[in-house]
Amino acid sequence: MNLNYVIVQLLILGFILFNPVIPEVANQKNQKVSVDNSKLDKLKLQDGFKAEHLFSPSDNEMGSWVSMAFDDQDRLIVSDQYGSLYRLNVPEIGAEEVTPEIEKVRIASDDPVADSVVQMGYAQGLLYAFNSLYVMVNHRLKEGDEDQEFDKGSGLYRLQDTDGDDEFDKVTLLKQLEGAGEHGPHSIIPSPDGESLYVIAGNHTDLPEMDHYRLPKVWEDDNLFPQIKDPRGHANDRGAPGGWIAKIDPAGERWELIGAGFRNPFDIAFNDAGDMFTYDSDMEWDLGMPWYRPTRICHVTSGSEFGWRTGNGKWSPAYPDNLPPVLNIGQGSPTGVIYGRGAAFPENYQQALYAFDWSFGIIYAIHLTPEGSTYRGEREEFVSGMPLPLTDGVIGPDGAMYFMTGGRRLDSDLYRVYYDGDVAQADNTTAEVNEANQLRKQLEEYHKEGASGGVEAAWPNLNHEDRFVRYAARIAVEQQPVDQWQDKVLNESDPITLTQGIIALARHGESSLGESSVKDQMLNKLTQVEYSQLDDQQRVDLLRAFELTLVRMGDPADEARQGVIDYLSANYPADNEIINASLSKLLVSLDASNAIEITLTLLEEDESRTPEQAESATESSDLILRNPQYGLDIARMLKDVPPAQQTYYATVLSEQQSGWTPEQRERYFKWFYRAFDFEAGNSYIGFIDKARKEALTNVPKDKFEYYNNLSGDSLLANNGRDLADVPRPKGPRRNWKIDEAVAAVDSLGMQSADFQVGANMYAATRCLTCHSMRGEGGIIGPDLTRLGTRFSTADMIEAIIKPNEAISDQYASTVLYLNNGRTLVGRITDQDEDTYYLSQNPFAPDYIREVPKAEVKESRLAAVSVMPPNLIYPLNENELRDLIAYLMAGGDADHEIYQEGSAAGQ
Repeated sequence: MNLNYVIVQLLILGFILFNPVIPEVANQKNQKVSVDNSKLDKLKLQDGFKAEHLFSPSDNEMGSWVSMAFDDQDRLIVSDQYGSLYRLNVPEIGAEEVTPEIEKVRIASDDPVADSVVQMGYAQGLLYAFNSLYVMVNHRLKEGDEDQEFDKGSGLYRLQDTDGDDEFDKVTLLKQLEGAGEHGPHSIIPSPDGESLYVIAGNHTDLPEMDHYRLPKVWEDDNLFPQIKDPRGHANDRGAPGGWIAKIDPAGERWELIGAGFRNPFDIAFNDAGDMFTYDSDMEWDLGMPWYRPTRICHVTSGSEFGWRTGNGKWSPAYPDNLPPVLNIGQGSPTGVIYGRGAAFPENYQQALYAFDWSFGIIYAIHLTPEGSTYRGEREEFVSGMPLPLTDGVIGPDGAMYFMTGGRRLDSDLYRVYYDGDVAQADNTTAEVNEANQLRKQLEEYHKEGASGGVEAAWPNLNHEDRFVRYAARIAVEQQPVDQWQDKVLNESDPITLTQGIIALARHGESSLGESSVKDQMLNKLTQVEYSQLDDQQRVDLLRAFELTLVRMGDPADEARQGVIDYLSANYPADNEIINASLSKLLVSLDASNAIEITLTLLEEDESRTPEQAESATESSDLILRNPQYGLDIARMLKDVPPAQQTYYATVLSEQQSGWTPEQRERYFKWFYRAFDFEAGNSYIGFIDKARKEALTNVPKDKFEYYNNLSGDSLLANNGRDLADVPRPKGPRRNWKIDEAVAAVDSLGMQSADFQVGANMYAATRCLTCHSMRGEGGIIGPDLTRLGTRFSTADMIEAIIKPNEAISDQYASTVLYLNNGRTLVGRITDQDEDTYYLSQNPFAPDYIREVPKAEVKESRLAAVSVMPPNLIYPLNENELRDLIAYLMAGGDADHEIYQEGSAAGQ
């Protein structure tokens, strides 16, 4: 035996015996656990808190975990997004050995001879309650899947252990759900009283038949704004009511709709007062457009509606028939929501709501302050990291917060955060509830099935100063038969009560009202309201009552129509953008030609950002470099953001049919030409072009080509931004490993590389967005023209898959940790004694943010490259080879790589 070998082995043995930090150990279940300090070093925590990294499921071939719950024995149950359930015995806080014991959750087979088999997985919601494990499966079964390991399709299941052997042996499907994927069925939580359950689903989950609807089942799109569905096809077949929340009994026999109108919230939580909250998602492709709604915290009350509709049909949060958010967060991908009840944290954190953002790796602590019958929220970064794709979390029986990262087959990790200090447990049983909150909840009792007396109780509160109380009162009225309150509406003299009453009448439609004359009575009552005596919110409500009457019941007769036009025109324009938006679409829907000039003038007014847009832009800039894969889209938009209100007016005018002068058409169609120069979300160009094409249907036929060219039709063909022309990989997608990708390219060889396919993949993987080649492309990253003279195939592939492994100082970002708990990420371009000068937008590097050093607690170099990882995952092996050949050739079609291929084919 070689002496050197013996010495090396002895040294290794000594290291293992005497070094307390073991790079890799195995537990009794033979699960490999890597102690990787980088997983903890990247976390930013609030003062006094500490974190432990407990496990990496993706390192142990256990998938990517997305949901979790503790059972009655304090064991953690988790689920892989595309695989099994697992059960863990987690170690105590601070234990030297942090390796959890892990096993698959097994369900006893019906066959007494067979071994236990895994039958359940794909869970996006887990809850242990009522001696059962509730599992929300999110899985679209394909033909033949019934014979596979995971044979359960989307729905809510109840798992029970009927013989006490600690193994589930009974599976009950409580409700099959039609929907799957990232907008499918999600979480389950217990009610505050522990007597029932609540479930939540995204807008791609059909609403099942309910036993009762707290939100009356009369929803429609309810928007006179010209409908344009997403040009890229997202959710175009999804209608109202969007995402939804339901309350069910433990046996799953009775289902009651609580609220709807969401896009894609993942989770829900109750505070100490018994009020429910969720964190709804945005549509990032709508960035920069007037119907864009940021991710937001919503207070979900009984019968609530939050106004999601497909395409550009989303309601303004100002509309009275939906509720506004407690807090707008900004861009992101909402996942887990938990409340701090039971946490061994300082009191303000025990009483905080925690909202998880997958895209940008932030757990927000939302501090709620009562405001009337609802709340206002303030956010704080509780935990953040780059990258940190957060999925789910829970407060454990030990008072710590457990959270996971993963999803979309990303690397997955399990963490625990605890407070390292003495804390007093807050009294969560005696939360103070103010009078307005109590009144709202009293009115909500009339939303329940069979409740009578709702009209009498609610009517005096239709004009309450609190918006949430007014909303609860109207829903209480709507729960009663229309013939009990129709005459009260038509005889009402108070303008606020009248407005709310007509909204209720319109929502229940003419089929419920009987006579067509009711519509004219409703419009006549509205035009008698003294508009000048109303405040801005009351005017918004009144105009919404007009809109709902028209959209639900149709255009009025000529005389009534002119009366409405005269009433609205007398108040147009206003000095309020929301009011102008409502007035413009109402008048255009009535084909009021006098609205053209006013709306055109508004369209041509100052196109600078509003204060709200400027504040939103600053918030968005903070996110760009946290996750370049999503942040670069934000950066591109902020470079030249479109004026959202002008986009609204242009879309409204696309349906104005008559009354145009040639001069007005010239001004209008020239606006579209300018609009194509702005940058916004991925669907912006498509939305603008669809509005343009709708407007062209109203021009004389002999002028079509003129206005078509004037409005920028040639730009779409010449600037490469036509959605249909964007190159896309054929795939199939593959999660490439470095060695596999190198081997695939080497085995295919460069001889048959296709230059055009390589160029297409260079565009499809977005290399040209940031890199220049042969004088064309972006300037964010290094020039790639001579890449092939310096790097091998393996070097290129490793840099593409793992760009964070080596980051040049020239392109590195810095994380500034502020005294207020927030973080800023960007490139420090300069600094002096008092100030850091921070560039946060790679597409607008000259826009500098000044950060006083007195506000900065600490600064660190970011461990994340501006370049997103894994950009080659969508490519098949031939497309990968063609891309690498294109990079090796520096984009030169005459390079010897392609000449060798041509010679080989001769």
